Amino acid sequence: MSFRFEKSTASIAAWNLATFSKPDDTRITLQGKGLGYLDAELVVLVEIRNTDHLDKLVDHLSRKGVTYRHHFIPQQEPDRDHAAMHIGILCKDGVEVSNPKLLVDSNLGTSRHRQAYTADIKIGNFDFHLIAVHLKSGRSQDDQTIRDEQCKVIGQYITDLRGVQNRNPDILLAGDFNMIPGQDISNFHHLGGSDIMDFISSWDLQERYSHILPSGRENLLDGFAISKRFSTEYIRGSLRLFPMHWHMRMGQDKYRREVSDHLPFIARFAITSDRD
Repeated sequence: MSFRFEKSTASIAAWNLATFSKPDDTRITLQGKGLGYLDAELVVLVEIRNTDHLDKLVDHLSRKGVTYRHHFIPQQEPDRDHAAMHIGILCKDGVEVSNPKLLVDSNLGTSRHRQAYTADIKIGNFDFHLIAVHLKSGRSQDDQTIRDEQCKVIGQYITDLRGVQNRNPDILLAGDFNMIPGQDISNFHHLGGSDIMDFISSWDLQERYSHILPSGRENLLDGFAISKRFSTEYIRGSLRLFPMHWHMRMGQDKYRREVSDHLPFIARFAITSDRD
């Protein structure tokens, strides 16, 4: 017997957990609490530390009465001085995940960069291909050039995917783009493939920041994009920045130090019929 969702929409979120330094149990517990407030059917997670990190998040949510499971493929450890930061997903019961892979060459052949995580997802009658990313950070010209090359690989993958006969899936691209709308124009150009992707985080989001620096709110580094035929399932105007620090009764500075220096995105999608 197939799983039946009791509502007509599902929420999909993306969140950078900011675990460049090894997270302690207190930080992980707070992240689990935040995920409970987020309450999305599917969450794209960036900067996963390891399997133990995910297991503890799932355990925390389970003790609160919410069942999640995780999917991720470990990235290659770069070297002794830089811990690998993985990409994966958390999902509730009824979310079907198949064909999870790391996108070959999206790290440009070096373990210092992250490969995109891809999977086929089905929530109710809504199915799509997920591409979760954590692109090269930094504001220098060299950093932007590296992102350009990563975006070319991912953009070509998107172009090829949409051209496969009898495949042609809806695509959701989400994660930490490390790209600023209006500044990193070449990055967006290459990442969009052959004019296939709509960057809804650039045009459908009221808030203009997601990354928090010590000085306060800063840039809209995280991103959410959908293939243009995807707008039949995406509920227009639903993408928003989730004010997790408010829900957790924290100021931005405390939240940044104790939970994450990124706020999540969350959007709603129709799941009662697949209209692609």
